[in-house]
Amino acid sequence: MKLSDTLEETFSALLSNKVRTSLTMLGIVIGISSVIVMVSVGQGASKSIEERIQSTGSNLLMITPGAAKTVGYGARSAGGTAKTLTLEDSKEISTNIEYVQALTNEVSGRYQVVYKGSNTNTSIMGTDQSYATVRNVSILDGSFIEDSYVDSNSKVAVLGPSVVEDLFGDGEQTIDDIDLSTVIGKTIKINKIEFKIIGVTKSKGTSGFSNQDDMIYIPYTTAQRYLSGNEYLTEIDVQISDSEKMTEAETEITNLLLSLHNKTDSSSADFSISNQSDLLETITSTSQTLTILLGAIAGISLLVGGIGIMNMMLTTVTERTREIGLRKAIGAKGNDISFQFLTEAVVLTFSGGIIGVALGWIISFLVDYLNLTTTTVSLSSVLLAVGVSAGTGIIFGYYPAKRAAKLNPIEALRYE
Repeated sequence: MKLSDTLEETFSALLSNKVRTSLTMLGIVIGISSVIVMVSVGQGASKSIEERIQSTGSNLLMITPGAAKTVGYGARSAGGTAKTLTLEDSKEISTNIEYVQALTNEVSGRYQVVYKGSNTNTSIMGTDQSYATVRNVSILDGSFIEDSYVDSNSKVAVLGPSVVEDLFGDGEQTIDDIDLSTVIGKTIKINKIEFKIIGVTKSKGTSGFSNQDDMIYIPYTTAQRYLSGNEYLTEIDVQISDSEKMTEAETEITNLLLSLHNKTDSSSADFSISNQSDLLETITSTSQTLTILLGAIAGISLLVGGIGIMNMMLTTVTERTREIGLRKAIGAKGNDISFQFLTEAVVLTFSGGIIGVALGWIISFLVDYLNLTTTTVSLSSVLLAVGVSAGTGIIFGYYPAKRAAKLNPIEALRYE
């Protein structure tokens, strides 16, 4: 039997009962579109997280005070709250580690900020000129912290967009609605101490547990003198020149700090080092697991659709028993009958798969367009969905097709 004849018979059989064919195909459409949407949500979340981490800077080693070991159920003890990192540590790292491209010192904390009748509680980041390079901070208006401000303990401040909206907006205005020329040069009070605004940063959004837009930058020497009241640093960020040297640089910095702090081994370290590459790898792995889980959940609906295909094909075999007997009586072989019904199942699921892919892409686009969440439809997920739909037809159409092929022609002709 020619392939063209088989396809002609296939479409004729499927169109003879349009309602049943449409309802059966609907199960495949829902299953495929669900897989496309769920996978796109997972991939979109993974891409979004990766971009946000990368936006904080590339090739970063983040050194914080406090023991690196864990206690209880794995919570780090006193991470970031201990007073163990000093400016001397920072200078030694900059001088002795050859892979250091840039380094920035940080003194951070949360304080009340007031401008006339407006106030907000926000993160204050004491830092230096290198921070803008290391952390990919861009200036929207004005200027950033300069080394001269650090050397002179200047009381100057660079505001994030959210802080500007809180202090200078009317509650509904965004950063685009506020005339920044009226903001630069104004004086705000941080912890009751006056600071002059010298710049406003561009929006970067959230990263991890922090909102980089809800932040005020001041010289770290000023933060030490007027806010923290001590000479210690809360973090040292080191940007490595080559991503391949991250692990080697981390080891060298660890050994250097152990020596400076008179510690014998890493188990007694009073600091911890976070490798951005390791963090990114961990989050990516978690996101991939989440994507697989979402796809598997959506795949259940595809399984239900496949069962619907099998049910329809078994019903079709029963209804067309006399037709099968007649075909065999005039010379059709078992393989011809099997191929005919298998083709019907594959065409049904493949058509549903194409429609499901289109519907899934449209839904994913709308979800992303409406800013409900970030979605990314990849070519691999589309090809996988189409392949799975065709495979579903083969798997769930095989048994009805073999059953039709094994019918005895004489008994089939007698069937009422």
